[in-house]
Amino acid sequence: MKWDDIDQQVCSVARALSVVGERWTLLIIRDAFKGTRRFDEFQRNLGVTRHRLAERLSDLVAAGVLTKVPYTDRPVRYEYRLTRKGLALYPVLISLSHWGDVWMDDGEGPPLRYWHSRCGHQTEPVLSCRECGEAMRPEEVSTRLGAVLEEYVRHLRDAGEPIPSDAALPMEAAEFNRKVRASENND
Repeated sequence: MKWDDIDQQVCSVARALSVVGERWTLLIIRDAFKGTRRFDEFQRNLGVTRHRLAERLSDLVAAGVLTKVPYTDRPVRYEYRLTRKGLALYPVLISLSHWGDVWMDDGEGPPLRYWHSRCGHQTEPVLSCRECGEAMRPEEVSTRLGAVLEEYVRHLRDAGEPIPSDAALPMEAAEFNRKVRASENND
């Protein structure tokens, strides 16, 4: 599977990476959370080439993560603002930042500390269960197939074909879906 087709996998991680998986993208989003709005500010802060930045901003607008808002009329110039979809990436950024603080700080401590304005305390992100409120640990969480993958596995069982491993399932389901769409288009 080519990188450009990663969003076709029946996998939420792969689909998310199709939007935020390029190395400059999360840095652009990080800076947008810090108040950066204009092209020149992004370029100055990140040191990315104008061409690459223009591509990434355009991709983020097309994906609905950022929106372009004009700030001058002559000439027309735009600034970029996070949409609700973009704002929903905040837990991803703060969790990734925390991971970097714990595992990549070279013993120097975190470059930034996060403070919760409502209680006034320094904080760290904690992934918790929506139902019981307890912190979620990897060894206590499992997955179950959603409707699309259940249907694909049912198809394989009905056809007497082997069921792929959990890791192979998203790509094989994507390939199956691609074949189904192709046959429907040929009919």
